[in-house]
Amino acid sequence: MEAIAYERANDIASAIRAAGEPGAAFIGGGTNLLDLMKGGIARPVKLIDITHLRDEGIGTISALPSGGVRIGALMRNSDAANHALIRSQYPLLTQAMLAGASAQLRNMATIGGNLMQRTRCPYFYDTAFAACNKRTPGSGCAAVDGYHRTHAIFGASESCIAVNPSDMSVALAALDATVQVTGPDGARGIPIGAFHRLPGDRPDIDTTLKPGELITSVDLPPSPLSNHSSYLKVRDRASYAFALVSVAAGLHMQGDKIAVIHIALGGVAPKPWRATIAEGLLTGQPLSDDALRQAAAAQMRDARPLRDNRYKVLLAERAMVRAVNVAAGRERAGVTGATA
Repeated sequence: MEAIAYERANDIASAIRAAGEPGAAFIGGGTNLLDLMKGGIARPVKLIDITHLRDEGIGTISALPSGGVRIGALMRNSDAANHALIRSQYPLLTQAMLAGASAQLRNMATIGGNLMQRTRCPYFYDTAFAACNKRTPGSGCAAVDGYHRTHAIFGASESCIAVNPSDMSVALAALDATVQVTGPDGARGIPIGAFHRLPGDRPDIDTTLKPGELITSVDLPPSPLSNHSSYLKVRDRASYAFALVSVAAGLHMQGDKIAVIHIALGGVAPKPWRATIAEGLLTGQPLSDDALRQAAAAQMRDARPLRDNRYKVLLAERAMVRAVNVAAGRERAGVTGATA
């Protein structure tokens, strides 16, 4: 058994100092990190317990002067999903968070930890497969020539085709969130679209965080989408399964035309994938099934599926159409499963 040191941080400054030591890792809820440690994938030599930093404002939800909302990084997922400000102003985020994991895990998992969770690619988790660039850089990617039914159709590289597993992050992408972090060089905000990395030739690096940086909050701007939003998660079973394809959709209508529309996809890329092509085609147009189908098809033309995940192209097209229709009140929401 490998020895692991433990330190309880009393304030943000001491947590950041401790994180500067080689092999140190922050731990909050631990729902993903402990799994990685048990599997021999993550091997921190020191755990920095940040759960006692809630009094520093990173364990609360508060209104921002701009009219938006700040969600502390140590907020439990279940508490954030059911908070009055989130339920009333950002129901899309509530829907996405409640679609993720199980109630027990949501009661432990934190906002910051959710952002940092690693892929659920089976080749990454099974150390019997030596070839995994995300786990061991330069070793290869077993998924490329293996069974890749659940893998990426956007944003992948020759080095890695794994997808990001977070439901919450897909909603945050649609809501134009900003991740606030503090580190040795001070505080900064990272737009959610720039927080997660595409794999390129370094799939072992999941985010744009700098060494020693700690997520302190997620800021949400005022949203025009609160009255018309929907999170659709297509999965193999209705309970405790990761998305094959998910869609976070929200829109604001002016008369019979779409004034604002935001669409983000999950389960299709190494990061939440904003559907900017579909958004551009739909903005300013009347809402119709034909317009939705054409915009969704245009969005998927750049997809690069592999042998086992070609079904995701059509699945994502249809999921986008349905999610927007549900958001607009043209269809009823429901639990969706798939057997593709």
